[in-house]
Amino acid sequence: MTQTTSRGAGGDALVEGEFVFTAEDFRSIAQILHGHAGIALNEGKAALVYSRLAKRLRLLGLRSFRDYCALIEGVDGVDERQAMTAALTTNVTRFFREPHHFDHLRDVVMPELAERARRGEPVRLWSAACSNGQEPYSMAMTVLSVLPEAADLDVRILATDIDPHMVAQGARGVYSEEALQPAPALLRHRFFDKAPAHGADMLSANEALRRLVTFKELNLIGDWPMRRKYDVIFCRNVVIYFDDATQERVWSRFTPMMKPGGTLYIGHSERVGGPAERQLQTSGLTTYRRIDA
Repeated sequence: MTQTTSRGAGGDALVEGEFVFTAEDFRSIAQILHGHAGIALNEGKAALVYSRLAKRLRLLGLRSFRDYCALIEGVDGVDERQAMTAALTTNVTRFFREPHHFDHLRDVVMPELAERARRGEPVRLWSAACSNGQEPYSMAMTVLSVLPEAADLDVRILATDIDPHMVAQGARGVYSEEALQPAPALLRHRFFDKAPAHGADMLSANEALRRLVTFKELNLIGDWPMRRKYDVIFCRNVVIYFDDATQERVWSRFTPMMKPGGTLYIGHSERVGGPAERQLQTSGLTTYRRIDA
């Protein structure tokens, strides 16, 4: 790889490497990422941005970050803006991550929801940043552990993510035995089957899980086409990448989507702020219940 420290239109290169990457390039990328996905970047992330997007430049046959910025800023840059967002998003997930949330869902929330479902009432749950599906399938296993007939009732889980590749992986529902290790053994054996066609150590979500979960692409700062209200929303470890104003806006959009008494689970590093605080009451560790304002 050719090293360069040459000057670009925005001044000195921020990162030494194959392509000139200036402060102006970084600002353009950060602005577009924030506008498209709500993610806030500071200049301390310059090396990470360079390393991840240099791969995109090579793939696209571009010669400079200036050319790349021109592409993503243009009317024909929609697909590449999506690819850029995927490249700069950290998809850290695992089955039953932050297990206290699933204990709370099983022991506190689901008994009442199970009664409602058995009376014929609709029950709706939403995994609002589902990554590759491990969170919504954990939710589904928890629901089925309390309500084994859930898939035959009006119970559904919506799983959404901004990254279409993650959404496709979730819909595929195939994971390694290692990935499934955090899941309780009883649930793992009950709801996942061997999938030798995908590899010797691969497991596939069974029909009971698949019938409960629907995967859709959704941008949390974009339009939300859903019209139903939700009994449970998981939105964990994603708004930490937003600035304060965007975080408050997202929390405030969730509360109208929740049924009275509905439950919101957030990440261990996150706190609800802004107007949504008036409608949410702490119900456990990083767990909130909707109340009347």
